[in-house]
Amino acid sequence: MERIYFDNAATTALDKEVLDAMLPYMTTQFGNPSSIYSYGRESRLAIESARKSVAKLLNAHPGEIFFTSGGTESNNTAISCAIKDLGCKHIISSAIEHHAVLHTVEHYGCGEKVTRSVVKLLENGHVDLADLEEQLAAHEERCLVSLMHANNEIGNILDIHAVGNICKKYNAIFHSDCVQTVGHYHLDLRETPVHFISGAGHKFHGPKGVGILYVNDNVKIKPLILGGGQERNMRAGTENLYGIVGFAKALEMAMTNHEADSQYIQSLKDYMIEQLKKNIDGVQFNGDYKGKCLYTVLSAAFPKTEKSEMILFNLDMQGICVSGGSACSSGADQGSHVIRAINNNPNLVAVRFSFSKHNTKEEVDAVVSKLKQHI
Repeated sequence: MERIYFDNAATTALDKEVLDAMLPYMTTQFGNPSSIYSYGRESRLAIESARKSVAKLLNAHPGEIFFTSGGTESNNTAISCAIKDLGCKHIISSAIEHHAVLHTVEHYGCGEKVTRSVVKLLENGHVDLADLEEQLAAHEERCLVSLMHANNEIGNILDIHAVGNICKKYNAIFHSDCVQTVGHYHLDLRETPVHFISGAGHKFHGPKGVGILYVNDNVKIKPLILGGGQERNMRAGTENLYGIVGFAKALEMAMTNHEADSQYIQSLKDYMIEQLKKNIDGVQFNGDYKGKCLYTVLSAAFPKTEKSEMILFNLDMQGICVSGGSACSSGADQGSHVIRAINNNPNLVAVRFSFSKHNTKEEVDAVVSKLKQHI
């Protein structure tokens, strides 16, 4: 049975060219980047070349790019440092953030020293910018605003420039989880009023276990991990050499091929919408699916029946990989906090389809055909 993979917002297949770029650093060029002899110098050069490449693609300064283990570490670092080093006493976030932000905000914002609040959402799942400004205006202490650039479950895209400008007006620190947009959109960080962004290589056909944290030159933070001088004294521990090389190569490929790939993937999403409407009675879609939305993500909602309640299991048995929401909770079936926040209708079953350049219209047809049997 050939599998169909429609869960690319969870992770993506590693591109062969990325693997080819990584392999020498797994085999022959394996030196510790902190070593001063030739093996070490070659590894150090590879990391710094990767940093320069990533910085150029994001229009940032190389000194603003820090390599991490992924989006979760980057989010944790940004939020923790904003509180400990930048004097933020109140955190404003949303109910639809990824758990890497949601749980971190809950952890730090549950005491007397740091408080937290949630920004209102509009009916289509977008952040209510007027409410954000009201909340910032009401707080005298410095605030941290942590809002994701694009939602991993419904695909809604935040107006990151508008939020950044509101934060600037009230001297707030702005962190944006950009895990779903780095590698999928051209980001110009010099022209974006943001202090921190997070990215993860495995979301755009790069390796797992490597990400970035962008820290704007205008903010100064202290190391989160101690015990070594790596990442310019900001992150102790031997660097993930081949992961970093792979991240840079994957980002380079993603940006080089962005126009063609994004148009193709958008056409798959549009075709899926069309076919679902044509073939499934009562289907609805979550979020701003035809407006400011990721071209990679489609969140559908099907009428709840005895059959549809088992839809993810039944599709899996047919070799079709989709998600009921975020795939980052290790199989925990607690329902989606994002769907609950925007559309708490107990009579609908949400399924997230997320696409890549490797998917085809034939696969869409096959998935829709199977859906008809299980709804």
